[in-house]
Amino acid sequence: MTDRHDPHVHEKILIVDFGSQVTQLIARRVREEGVYCEIIPFQSAEKAYHDINPKAVILSGGPASVLDENAPYVPDLIFKSGVPVLGICYGEQTMAKQLGGHVESGHHREFGRAEIEVTASCKLFEGVWAKGQKSPVWMSHGDRVTRLPQGFSVVAVSENAPFAAIADEARHYYGVQFHPEVVHTPDGAKLIRNFVRNIAGCRADWTMKAFREEAIKRIRDQVGKGRVICGLSGGVDSSVAAVLIHEAIGDQLTCVFVDHGLLRLGEAQKVVTLFRDHYNIPLVHVDASETFLTELSGVEDPETKRKVIGKLFIDVFDAEAKKIGGADFLAQGTLYPDVIESVSFTGGPSVTIKSHHNVGGLPERMKMKLVEPLRELFKDEVRALGRELGLPDAFVGRHPFPGPGLAIRIPGAITKEKADILRLADEIYLEEIRRAGLYDKIWQAFAVLLPVRTVGVMGDGRTYDHVCALRAVTSVDGMTADFYHFDMNFLGRAANRIINEVKGINRVVYDVTSKPPGTIEWE
Repeated sequence: MTDRHDPHVHEKILIVDFGSQVTQLIARRVREEGVYCEIIPFQSAEKAYHDINPKAVILSGGPASVLDENAPYVPDLIFKSGVPVLGICYGEQTMAKQLGGHVESGHHREFGRAEIEVTASCKLFEGVWAKGQKSPVWMSHGDRVTRLPQGFSVVAVSENAPFAAIADEARHYYGVQFHPEVVHTPDGAKLIRNFVRNIAGCRADWTMKAFREEAIKRIRDQVGKGRVICGLSGGVDSSVAAVLIHEAIGDQLTCVFVDHGLLRLGEAQKVVTLFRDHYNIPLVHVDASETFLTELSGVEDPETKRKVIGKLFIDVFDAEAKKIGGADFLAQGTLYPDVIESVSFTGGPSVTIKSHHNVGGLPERMKMKLVEPLRELFKDEVRALGRELGLPDAFVGRHPFPGPGLAIRIPGAITKEKADILRLADEIYLEEIRRAGLYDKIWQAFAVLLPVRTVGVMGDGRTYDHVCALRAVTSVDGMTADFYHFDMNFLGRAANRIINEVKGINRVVYDVTSKPPGTIEWE
């Protein structure tokens, strides 16, 4: 357990991470049951076990083979502890091998949708699946278990996995070759619920009301009489962090809101009104749009854009902090997915898809300590906390907005003219989405101004103007996403308004790329 927690506050589940791309989804499923959990890379699992003192352990999937030399493994301590263990995919295989079973490669692989047949009842399936029942699941494995350890029995099979689910009821050990955490296993969440609530016996005491009270105490203990400065972007994370910290320490907090000239229409005013007028939080509003746009002039590479914006944020922030007399702490809206990525056993993603644009360089430069009250939360939990704190739905439910703002929604060089054109198109698009009652069904929607001009006809005149691309995706947490399936009448209506009302756009297209292979943002 981290030093942020009183070990007696919550019963906990330890998730040992073997590098699966969907380990976060296991944690989300556990949290949805009102049970606190932490994801820890396998090398640190033994120490984490001592620190956390979990009620049960879940072993994630992973890309490795248990047959590899130096394959990741579960510390023996966990199997000797007597707590229930659930192994998923690689987790099942390493559990089987470490406890005396046998795993082989070279058999038929299973990737994607599969069907399992329940061959015996067990506590993991109780109230979900009965003997003889067939159910769809999601598989992703090359190796397979071929001999069970002593005490285990087979409870489900699939075409290519004779040990699709195994159980040792006496020791409360369970293994599944499929992934119950993904939506493609329709009953998977119920299985995780059975393990967490019925087998491990955890109470559902992880609530935002409890978190709020604990977080306020932790902030007060950490900050004491010190001053805190918070970089406010206007997004959900920084807004919730600011309101929570203000509730804990009042006027010891000052927020700095930097307008880089690449915000949505009316964004700056909304943020200023909410924090100054509604919450009465000390707020410094800096209009640095000219500085940012001048510095970005002629810059086309998206990575360079992010770095320019990141550096300027630090410069402006540093200058404003000095004006208010400095601060002892810097507050950031860091979330749990950021924490997990930074401690991943592989060191995070092997390829940098995009660099971080936020104020990561500030603490060192300004000699401040970090206050990160949301670092244990997923995005949906942040929204729940925001509602608990009384933030208006307009702020809590808003779609994610990137730190570099419109800079990465204007591929190629940025100008004020282009930003103004895009701002208006984006506002019309979101307005139409809200009118259609679709805003809360979509994870993220936005317009992109393409570096492409096409010929058009308006009245009797010929036009040669920009193309606007519309993007809307559904997602759980942004890790994967699918494009939103709009009715064509909706798209026609939105496109018609944009072309008629936005000078500079004469053609609109809709982006139907999922993630992967694409990203949600265009840059």
